[in-house]
Amino acid sequence: MAKRDFYEILGVAKTASEEDIKKAYRKLAMKYHPDRNPDNKEAEEKFKEVKEAYEMLTNPEKREAYDRYGHAGVDPNSGAGGFGGFGQGGFGDAFGDIFGDIFGGGGRRNAGPQVYRGADLRYNLEITLEQAAHGYDTTIRVPSWDKCDTCHGSGAKPGTQPVTCTTCHGHGQVRMQQGFFSIQQTCPKCHGSGKVIPEPCAACGGAGRIKRNKTLEVKIPAGIDNGMRIRSTGNGEPGTNGGPPGDLYVEIHIKPHQVFQREGDDLHCEMPISFSTAALGGEIEVPTLSGKVSFTVPEGTQTGKTFRLKGKGIKGVRSGYTGDLFCHVAVETPVKLTDKQKDLLREFDRLTREGGAKHSPQSKGWMDKVKDFFE
Repeated sequence: MAKRDFYEILGVAKTASEEDIKKAYRKLAMKYHPDRNPDNKEAEEKFKEVKEAYEMLTNPEKREAYDRYGHAGVDPNSGAGGFGGFGQGGFGDAFGDIFGDIFGGGGRRNAGPQVYRGADLRYNLEITLEQAAHGYDTTIRVPSWDKCDTCHGSGAKPGTQPVTCTTCHGHGQVRMQQGFFSIQQTCPKCHGSGKVIPEPCAACGGAGRIKRNKTLEVKIPAGIDNGMRIRSTGNGEPGTNGGPPGDLYVEIHIKPHQVFQREGDDLHCEMPISFSTAALGGEIEVPTLSGKVSFTVPEGTQTGKTFRLKGKGIKGVRSGYTGDLFCHVAVETPVKLTDKQKDLLREFDRLTREGGAKHSPQSKGWMDKVKDFFE
């Protein structure tokens, strides 16, 4: 019986990339897995067919020969086909490519010491509201790992050298055979480095590096808000086996301010004014983050009245405009009055009452509501 086209078996086009071929193979190999199809000869034959097609098309030389001459261009006895045991070309090797990617090894062809990226670090930085609004340059000290001066980074005692791990033979990975499955994992003896150190360096304990602190300059952009983070690339923990370092994240925490409360790009403050200023009106000074400003309070201003000062807030990091400042009026009741002041207030109160409800519109309105409530 004539063999089927390899591309047809995997369900891919002749122009398919190696990655597309791998994806198709994984899908079909799992579908016809003998454990999923016990005592199913048809599934076993299809698995052999899929495996042969995969091994031919992922070998550049064999694929070129197959594309040019078809099945006649490849040697059927090269070991591509055949559903053997657990040795070379067997089921364990076929599934090594599937599970190798899952466990980070990339299959037998890419076996070697595992490379890991370093962990990210976080640094909490507390700044003032003024520094957040206007920007701020500062320096911080963070933990760092430097090469050990004694062993020059090898981790071995001076005069000695690390040796190849006898468990993984320098690959950093070992394969565990469980039934039909061949699972790749980090070598438990060398922890993925491929080397062991018979005599560790006394200065660093065999790590090859020593922990120190380093000073970094941090530029806080104007308008940054509480909880935002600044990333410093490459200043995290160092990688393993030559892997890239992690990053440092500087998380911003803004101290409570004695005058202002921030909401997004807007600022809020409570503005106490005297009883006479509230009644008669007048010009007052209000603090902002860029200096004092003056504005006029109209006569008859009540407690709780809010005045908006446009553009006196904060220009956020991502904003195209500056927020506003909201001043909330609090009319202050005078305390520790002299006898003369008390007499004057009593006279003022008498005259106010004689003037009727027009002097106290809020009180009249409230009393009317109370009256309606009881009636």
